[in-house]
Parts: sequence; structure tokens; C-alpha cells
Amino acid sequence: MRCVIQRSGPASVSVDGREIGAIGRGLVVLAAFAPTDTDAELEWMARKLPDLRIFEDAEGKMNLSLRESGGSILLVSQFTLYADCRKGNRPSFTGSAPPAQAEDMYERFGGILRRHWPAVSEGEFGAMMDVQLTNQGPVTVIIDREAPSAGAQGEGR
Repeated sequence: MRCVIQRSGPASVSVDGREIGAIGRGLVVLAAFAPTDTDAELEWMARKLPDLRIFEDAEGKMNLSLRESGGSILLVSQFTLYADCRKGNRPSFTGSAPPAQAEDMYERFGGILRRHWPAVSEGEFGAMMDVQLTNQGPVTVIIDREAPSAGAQGEGR
């Protein structure tokens, strides 16, 4: 699983000119899923996001989480995060889960995320979306969480 997280002021996502999700401030999370992802990766990421300390405290240091500073999460599916551009000029997306599997994971992830942080707004899986945000800072963080390979020990990345 791969997420690009942006600390944001007002943000929204629209499909065909119709706003389908919006937040006042918080995190915009672009999420992509690998074919090997399981509920363990979804749960790990859902626990991580509300506690990610990327909001400024009174001294201007990034010491506060969404849980401490308040706000919402705008969740948007984006399979292109697994683009492989090493060969040629046309990206390959073979590292991303197939659409049916990715849609299922996106729906499950949204539900799991709401258990950890109820203020979640979403885009529409598979739709051509227009995402607008005000990246504050700017602060952008990329988090990868891979399923452990067979026989591997530990928690992964």
C-alpha cells in the first residue's frame, strides 16, 4: 500500500463538476493498493494517519497529529502511485492491484479508516476526479506499507 499524504487547508474532490467530497482542513490522502496487500496493511495505515505528527504546534514545529489538532481526511484512490517509469516513456502500472481488487481494498480501507478517525470524506473509485487542495507548508509525506514476504519476520516498512 502506498499513500501520499498532504497537510491541507480546504480541499475537495469533484466528478463531472459535482463536488462529492470536501474537508475544511486536515489531510488529503491519495491511496494506491498493491496486489499483495491484506487487511493488515490497511489497518496499519488507518492507525498511522490520525497520529502522523505533521501539524505545527505553538512554536511552529511539526509536533501535532490530526488527533491533537483536529480536522478531517479526504481519501482519494490513485492507482498511478504505482507507476513504473524505468523503461520507456509510458508508465507501467503492473505494480498496482487490478481494478476489482483495488476497489474492494479502497472500500475496506475507507471503513477501517473511519473506525480510527470518523471525519473521512472520499472521492469516487475509478472516476475521473478533479482534486483541489491548499497544501499547507507545503507538507507532503509518502508512506509505503508492504505485505511481509513469505518467511519474513517483523512488521515490514
